Amino acid sequence: MKITIVAGARPNFIKIAPIIKAIEKKQNEGATISFRLVHTGQHYDKNLSATFFEELNIPEPNCNLEVKSGSQSVQTAAIMVAFEEELLENLCDLVLVVGDVNSTMACAIVAKKLNIKVAHVEAGIRSGDMTMPEEINRIVTDSISDYFFTTSTWASENLIQYGTDTSKIHFVGNVMIDTLYQNLHRITKPNFWEEYQLETENYIILTLHRPSNVDEEQFLNKLLLAIDILAKDKKVVFPIHPRTKAILGTSVLEFKNIHFVEPQGYLAFMYLVKNSFAVITDSGGISEETTVLGIPCFTLRENTERPETQTIGTNTLVGVSIQKLEDIYSSFLENGKRKSGIPELWDGKASERIISIILGEK
Repeated sequence: MKITIVAGARPNFIKIAPIIKAIEKKQNEGATISFRLVHTGQHYDKNLSATFFEELNIPEPNCNLEVKSGSQSVQTAAIMVAFEEELLENLCDLVLVVGDVNSTMACAIVAKKLNIKVAHVEAGIRSGDMTMPEEINRIVTDSISDYFFTTSTWASENLIQYGTDTSKIHFVGNVMIDTLYQNLHRITKPNFWEEYQLETENYIILTLHRPSNVDEEQFLNKLLLAIDILAKDKKVVFPIHPRTKAILGTSVLEFKNIHFVEPQGYLAFMYLVKNSFAVITDSGGISEETTVLGIPCFTLRENTERPETQTIGTNTLVGVSIQKLEDIYSSFLENGKRKSGIPELWDGKASERIISIILGEK
């Protein structure tokens, strides 16, 4: 069994790390399975790519397509052209893609056109928002995959509604949580911990990257000012992308509680999340980790592709209204953490289940 594993962006690296460990474990047990790791180069900044490989002990990619940035179409096309050449030179039995980035969809299409089977890890999740490029990537990838590995029964039900053959749907759990459990003992304080006098629960983590929140300077300033005020006696740690920082310009000097820091590696960022008072974000993935760590999370989006983080976990969907964020956060301060739990099969063993299924053991 020869598997080509595709990764292109920061969330992908977190997801492939435990899958590679599960393959290596099977190899040590005598299974005839091998993998070739292809990095598409979709994220090429060191803090968004190389640092994650080092920290999560991911082996050096066998190939880097080095596509870098571009419009949705330009980047997708570049990945497809380069990945086709890679697959023709290195034929395999299965292409394994994770998540919902452009690399996921592009490489799935190329594989199927070459009559190579596709496994999609994190299949079936849906936000219902077709303005999100990720939603299109999910739907296209799930329309042509052969193995569908889901994080929740809700995701499995979505696939069934789309007409997916139930024998191909495998509810295995969450590989992001595999990585979290495997590395909790290794998380490390960021180098600015003492400088900003951070202590457990005396700060909020803020992450923003969606264009609707960061591309318009006036709205971004209003949002940050509101967060700066609602934080009250808490500090706010904001790992900010250089592009977002450039949009703010000199405004970064105007906030009392917000500390702007460089994008963090996995181990430092998870240390920050685990020891925070709360997280405010527009990301979908972080709400999975906060759910397992028991940290309140407030998501600045109208929808989520991970509803289990709301119904079971610690996530609250806030929408994009600054007033609504202020109201919901004030209610949280008044009433404290709500009761939450950890979704089924988020137990750190999803990757092992995936490889066992691929090998026909389950």
